[in-house]
Amino acid sequence: MKIHHLRSATFVIETQQAVIIVDPMLSDKGALPPFSVVRFKAQKNPTVALPEGCAELLSKVTHALITHSQTFGFKPLQHADHLDPAGEAFLSQNDIPVTTFAKDKAYLEKYGMKVSHGLNPWQPTEFLDGSITAVPAQHGHGWIHKVMANGCGFFIKLPGEPSLYISGDTVLTDDVRRALDELKPDITVVAAGQAQMDVGQSLLMPTAEVIDFIKLSPKQVIANHMEALNHCPVDRKTLANSLQQHGLLEKVWIPTDGESRQFSA
Repeated sequence: MKIHHLRSATFVIETQQAVIIVDPMLSDKGALPPFSVVRFKAQKNPTVALPEGCAELLSKVTHALITHSQTFGFKPLQHADHLDPAGEAFLSQNDIPVTTFAKDKAYLEKYGMKVSHGLNPWQPTEFLDGSITAVPAQHGHGWIHKVMANGCGFFIKLPGEPSLYISGDTVLTDDVRRALDELKPDITVVAAGQAQMDVGQSLLMPTAEVIDFIKLSPKQVIANHMEALNHCPVDRKTLANSLQQHGLLEKVWIPTDGESRQFSA
């Protein structure tokens, strides 16, 4: 398995059987509005461009995973940092089958995407000669997670490949702990940017929870969702310093945009 980090929460999983894009935010730099205008600098998103050379990789994509997209079915509230207009066009124009949370299936189909799997929580489903399981995610602490409309993470187990748990946009919950403890993934992916809106608590794990997540992860961890959105204050250097203080830096890959790494089963 080869993981290609593109930007923020968008990455590509290259396996023997398929090339899977996760949460395609493919817009040009600055094409989306700011996600915060008071708490943080009102900078348009994404704050960085896609890495050079990703067009060739995207041309190989055969499948897609979307951790979350809709909020109350209202298009202006779509989570554009996980599925933006350019990502929608890419998926629909290339007829790429999408796997997502069951509650988002009809919404994505309404906007022209081909949804092959709408997953229910904790129900393993056949996927690429292996299986995929949706793990519930809680998109924030306090009341704001209800407004954000929670999505899911994915646990993927394919023959001949390391198992992978993508936690998605979530704080550290009992479901996340259960996934780490019971499923024992070889690779885990954690969104570490500590995104916040202008009101409410953190939408993602604060750094202390990221540290706990890493400690609970059985093996290798990938930290993403940093340095591409104006409402994510934690950057790679800050996270690396925190990991160094806890003796966890060697366990975690913090990829730069466009970086790839090979993982073995």
